[in-house]
Amino acid sequence: MISLAPEEIELNRKRSLLERLKDRLADREEEMADLRAELEQFEAKYTMEVGRFYADLDEIDAEIAEEEVKLNPEDEEIKRKAEEARRRAEESAAQADEENWQACTFKWQPTAEAKKAYHKLARMIHPDLALDAEERERRHDLMAKLNDAYSAGDQNLLNKLVEEYRDSPDLVKGDTIGDELVRAIRQIAQLKARLKDLREEKLTLELSELFILSEKVHAEMLEGRNLLKQMAERTKTQIKKAERRLSNLRQANLSETSDIDVRGLDISAFR
Repeated sequence: MISLAPEEIELNRKRSLLERLKDRLADREEEMADLRAELEQFEAKYTMEVGRFYADLDEIDAEIAEEEVKLNPEDEEIKRKAEEARRRAEESAAQADEENWQACTFKWQPTAEAKKAYHKLARMIHPDLALDAEERERRHDLMAKLNDAYSAGDQNLLNKLVEEYRDSPDLVKGDTIGDELVRAIRQIAQLKARLKDLREEKLTLELSELFILSEKVHAEMLEGRNLLKQMAERTKTQIKKAERRLSNLRQANLSETSDIDVRGLDISAFR
């Protein structure tokens, strides 16, 4: 029986650990890709069913504020609030338009084949396995393509990326046992650092308002209730109230022939 040198024994241990870390990292990367995509899909659904009504409400609030300025043209505080309301309405409208477009075009249904291809390539090409800045940048670009292909459910592109990288010179091992050992140690450190980053990213996402809302919506759905629909109905009620207030303010501003001077009126009378 041939006995191995201490360096060879240590190298085998590091290689074994490295393989386990590669598998674990590929799993975590896939898990985070799923979570990001699920939240993106939920955000689009939320915007379609609820957020667009908030955008409508912000627009009405902006119009209300602008009518209030007409009633109190000398009040700088009312002018400032009107400007803020208009800016908020424009931001809400822009966001709603963007999310509506994503909701119409975004489809995320990863197949078992897509998951397998993703895991296989992520395990091979992860940027944190690179040993220099140039290679790391190249891997980042390839990883970005992989994530895009996976999120889009592009199985053909996933397969193509796997095939292209299968014969990459980057997969060729180094020279001496010492070189291999140093390489393995550095790769292990990089993988552990990336796993730490993914844990932190997951925690951040799970503490986000969007994730918490998605969990509430899911829990309510299991109980047979549609939380998004309820939120939409409440917002519609607010819109109706705001529309009545806006109508009253417009009527006041149109009362040029009235005996009452509407300028400087207490705007709370129209709320």
